[in-house]
Amino acid sequence: MTVFRKEAATIAAIVALIFFLFFGGALAPKVVGAATSMLLLALLFCVMLWAAFSVVRHAECLAVILGEPYGTLILTLSVIGIEVALIAAIMIAGADKPALARDTMFSIIMIVLNGLVGLSLVFGGLKHRLQEYNLQGANAYLAVLMPFALLGLVLPSYTESAPGGQLSLLMTVFLIVMSVLLYGIFLAVQTITHSDIFKHRVSTAAGVGETDDHHHGDHVRSIPYHTVGLIAALLPIVLLSKQLAVYVDFGIDALGAPLALGGFMIAALILTPEALSAVRSARRNQLQRSVNICLGSSLSTMGLTIPTVLIIGWIINEPVELGLDPTEIVMLAATLAVSLVTFVSRRAHALLGAVHLSLFAAYVVLLFDGSV
Repeated sequence: MTVFRKEAATIAAIVALIFFLFFGGALAPKVVGAATSMLLLALLFCVMLWAAFSVVRHAECLAVILGEPYGTLILTLSVIGIEVALIAAIMIAGADKPALARDTMFSIIMIVLNGLVGLSLVFGGLKHRLQEYNLQGANAYLAVLMPFALLGLVLPSYTESAPGGQLSLLMTVFLIVMSVLLYGIFLAVQTITHSDIFKHRVSTAAGVGETDDHHHGDHVRSIPYHTVGLIAALLPIVLLSKQLAVYVDFGIDALGAPLALGGFMIAALILTPEALSAVRSARRNQLQRSVNICLGSSLSTMGLTIPTVLIIGWIINEPVELGLDPTEIVMLAATLAVSLVTFVSRRAHALLGAVHLSLFAAYVVLLFDGSV
């Protein structure tokens, strides 16, 4: 019974998946109407979010067993896998939203590099004042993230070979190959050749490690158990992605909301559990883990989403727009610049977090600025 209680989120997601497999056609937005569709959207969103928490819980337990950086890598890859599945589901379903992948990637960068980093630094700094992390690891993340962001989200807006933020065949092939190779090299560095730079070398306050182990002690079981649990929670989320995409698309059209809101909702769904993990780690004076989660999520988003959506768009012959508009480019440049300033020292404090949160607030305001 204890196992069933702990895995209630996974069970609920599986039940929801079975329900929509049998009755999804009768619950289509055009059949049930706007009010019922919005209710189903809210319920489906909550179930998938609950299951995402289960994914993060199992990934965190694997992190305790395997240690850094492998544990955080499992967490970020699992969460980004949900994002890729959601975007792919909407693209394959035929929704006419060529900019969805771009909006989602941009939302994740804004939420992670400004919202998550800001909250982690504020909550951690208020409790511990100055916190330390491995500067080399943070610099490695940013060094790879910057060309991904600039080549994937900025350059397409200025190339003349294809209109309106789209890519020519040559640029598409280049971005796919470049993304796969660069991200693959980074993973090799992170897990094989230089894994030590993603660990916190400086000893933290006495007892921190013991406290963290005790926190997870009641939950950690074995690698096979948590691996199966992670996959069991992840699969129904992936398979429910197409159904969620239908209701999100209908809801945005019905409310007349900005199109970028779809990308923001997907980003919020997949990042909420990870955000709590990052903030919780900072509160425990484990800023290195927060840095790994935040910067790793942004990097994995770019490294995995860019080639995936380009390949899918190529296969189904649908246009994919990656180029940001000028306002978003300014926000991206400001975010990268502030991130470089934040991670220029081995220590961080709450003021830096407040600066990141101000940029996140500006992003949210700009998201709705055109529709108000």
